[in-house]
Amino acid sequence: MKLRLRSPKVVQDSSVAGEAEVDERSSQSCWANMPSELLREVLIRIEESEDKWPSRKNVVACAGVCRGWREIMKEVVKTPQVSGRITFPISVKQPGPRDTLLQCFIKRNQSSQTYHLYLSLSQALADDGKFLLAARRCRRPTCTDYIVSLNTDDMSKGSKTYIGKLRSNFLGTKFVVYDALPPHAGNRMAKSRSTRLVGTKQVSARIPPGNYPVAHISYELNVLGARGPRRMHCVMDQIPASSIKPGGVAPTQIDLPTGSADYFPLFRSKSSKFEKSVSSPSDDPTEGSLVLRNKAPRWHEQLQCWCLNFHGRVTVASVKNFQLVASPENGQRGPEHEKVILQFGKVGKDVFTMDYRYPISAFQAFAICLSSFDTKIACE
Repeated sequence: MKLRLRSPKVVQDSSVAGEAEVDERSSQSCWANMPSELLREVLIRIEESEDKWPSRKNVVACAGVCRGWREIMKEVVKTPQVSGRITFPISVKQPGPRDTLLQCFIKRNQSSQTYHLYLSLSQALADDGKFLLAARRCRRPTCTDYIVSLNTDDMSKGSKTYIGKLRSNFLGTKFVVYDALPPHAGNRMAKSRSTRLVGTKQVSARIPPGNYPVAHISYELNVLGARGPRRMHCVMDQIPASSIKPGGVAPTQIDLPTGSADYFPLFRSKSSKFEKSVSSPSDDPTEGSLVLRNKAPRWHEQLQCWCLNFHGRVTVASVKNFQLVASPENGQRGPEHEKVILQFGKVGKDVFTMDYRYPISAFQAFAICLSSFDTKIACE
């Protein structure tokens, strides 16, 4: 009877693999067991020094070392509202800075019907930028959908990187912005065909599928047929009108559910309840939602065109260019109603700048700008 002996090479490989696994565990425990005071001081210095992309990727890398590092980085890294920086994926769902416009730009690919949002890394109107979001246009018989994703290679509603969509009516004059996650506790999911696909292959089981309406956009009909600027009207359903006032608060998503933790490992929640993952906008049921209107342009006699002051951020005249400001609740206009909350304009054939501020997020601003790309049969 012959006995088969294991190959020495296999035995050697198993031994090496075992030693490597032990070394990895000991190395991780070494980093994880650093004194918390020393670790916090080190991470604070890293966060302060790496304040711009691409060097800011080191901040993200620190948050991925272990659970202890991740929890400290979540405390050290402030939201865009406070820091004016976009660091983690959840940042695109959080309101922008209060005092300044966060400068971004959109690149359009007309052949593939896709749009990519980038964070500007310099004052130049065209640079490489830091990728933030991608959208794909899907034309349907009665409407048009723009699927928004965190992944440029997978822009489908069934993807775990899907974060929301924009839907228009047939004429392209009315739009609804849907969020894949509820912006605050108690928000109801809209009834649509997409919400009835739960359990099928078209919806991923990793993320709770849903269409939560967060904004309604409308363009006024141009019944006279005159060539002129578009008139926009945006109702931010989940943002109270008081958010633009001093001390006002807008809903801020601070965590993601456990189902999406494999794609967002830096924001793993201990509970799947949304009450603990987001802050509620307001407890006053009588308070109205924030309404945004496009800033009225002025007619330039010498140039024979409508003009707005984009402070050098827009270089090409286009009917798509706009600036949005808050509309007064009771007709009483204050200084907070003069601040531009979102501006969008053309700088090249397929390049557009997008600058936004508090109380809207990058996702909401991107969705509003996507509505400007859609064909307006009745408005032009």
